[in-house]
Amino acid sequence: MIHKKIYLMFKRLSDIIFGLIGTIIVIPLAIIIKVISLVCGDTESIFFKQERIGKNGKLFKMYKFRSMVVNADKVLFDLLDNNEELREEYALNKKLKNDPRITRIGKILRKTSLDEIPQFINVLKGDMSLIGNRPYLPREKKDMGKYYKDIIKSKPGITGYWQTSGRENSTFKQRLKLESFYSNNMNLIMDVKIFFKTFGAVFHGHGAEE
Repeated sequence: MIHKKIYLMFKRLSDIIFGLIGTIIVIPLAIIIKVISLVCGDTESIFFKQERIGKNGKLFKMYKFRSMVVNADKVLFDLLDNNEELREEYALNKKLKNDPRITRIGKILRKTSLDEIPQFINVLKGDMSLIGNRPYLPREKKDMGKYYKDIIKSKPGITGYWQTSGRENSTFKQRLKLESFYSNNMNLIMDVKIFFKTFGAVFHGHGAEE
């Protein structure tokens, strides 16, 4: 129990340090992305915020650099209503491999994982951790089933066990199993391994797909 408390204290201290560094990086990066977006003819906000499920089921606003078209959720539902193949793919994976909503600059941001950088603001605030489970959407709660209670034991993270497991093409249910395992077994050694594996995943271009 004492070891667990020390681990959680160290984890939060690390989050504050990395959160500060990441938040500082957001500023110059945002300027560059805004200029490129304007050159590409996109005048909308470069930031995207969305309600996600946090620790103990508490909802919070998660920040990202926008990589999709405006009103992406509405566009998604329209796509699913009119395309049975996409509807089946989304039902299985809760994501689309070749998502038509992603913008030109969004493809680059996702490939390099730069779209995730504003989440360091969430880490600094304490809504998220550097390492944790995927921040799930409220509408996905029902589909999480029995894994929900395990997953919300820990804060969602920018990177995590699933992202670095080498199973980026796993189904939604397989993802839930991996993240349930992390919540029930998380420790310093596991976090250190995930931290260093993340660099390899980003280096090989395994950016976020959602």
